Formats: sequence, structure tokens, C-alpha cells
Amino acid sequence: MIPEYVAELRSLVGPDHRLWLPGVNAVVLDEGRVLLHRRSDTGDWSILSGILDPGEEPAAGVVREVAEETGIRVVVERLAGVTVSPPVVHANGHRAQYLELVFACRPDRPGQVARVADDESLEVGWFEVDALPPMRARTGELLRLGLEERERAWFRPA
Repeated sequence: MIPEYVAELRSLVGPDHRLWLPGVNAVVLDEGRVLLHRRSDTGDWSILSGILDPGEEPAAGVVREVAEETGIRVVVERLAGVTVSPPVVHANGHRAQYLELVFACRPDRPGQVARVADDESLEVGWFEVDALPPMRARTGELLRLGLEERERAWFRPA
């Protein structure tokens, strides 16, 4: 669901101007399985993601997004990466680009059953890391960031 402030921004600047938005991405790992959803807007399998609300702490935002989309409560273990998305043109023609914060997460209790919890997903499920469904290359890059064991978050050097 698009936050209300994004809709307000869009109404002020129109559909042709690219919005710069803060996004959070969750790589949720449980017992060697990763939580994915099939997006209702594109039909693609993806990690869980969303846009932060004004003033929302990023870790709290990623916990909220995962719960809203799958019913799974997660614990954020670390910031895995900071990236910038390529420019995006959404199905409605609106243009955006995202500052993406990728978080490695785990369920607050092992073995939770994921479910479609909102209209942003067609399906949700746990997948073995070595048996993932087809996904866009960009999604695979973000997923790898969350799965890699690093002491510090990855970012592209200046």
C-alpha cells in the first residue's frame, strides 16, 4: 500500500516527476529458508519491501512491512546493505527511485506459517536458499546482500 504522504507528494508534483523515496527490504531467513512473496503489481517473486512513513525508524518500518504483507513477526539482526534502485516507472506511469536499506531478519519465533496478509501479494512462502523461484536480477542482488555474513553493511564506495 502506498503511504498517504507519497500520494500527497504525487498529487503536488504530478506523475512525470521522479519521486525519491526511502525504502526498506527484508531478507527473512528461518532454518535455511527465505521468506518471499509474489507481488500483485508485477507477478514477480521478491523479498518483502516497502516505503517508510515520515519519521519512522527504518528497522521498525521493515518489521511493520513484513507483518503487514505476511503476518510474520520478525527481529532485525543487522543492516546488510544500502543501495540506490534504478529509476522505476510503476504500472500507473508514476516515476520513482528508492534509497534501499536491506535488513537481514529472522522470525521472532521459528516455524511461523506465512500467509497473504494484504493486497500487495498474490502468494507468500518459505523457500530453501538453494531452490528459489525465478526472480529479477535486482531482487537476487538484494537477497544476496541479506544472506551474506558481513560485519558491516555493504554500500557502493564513493
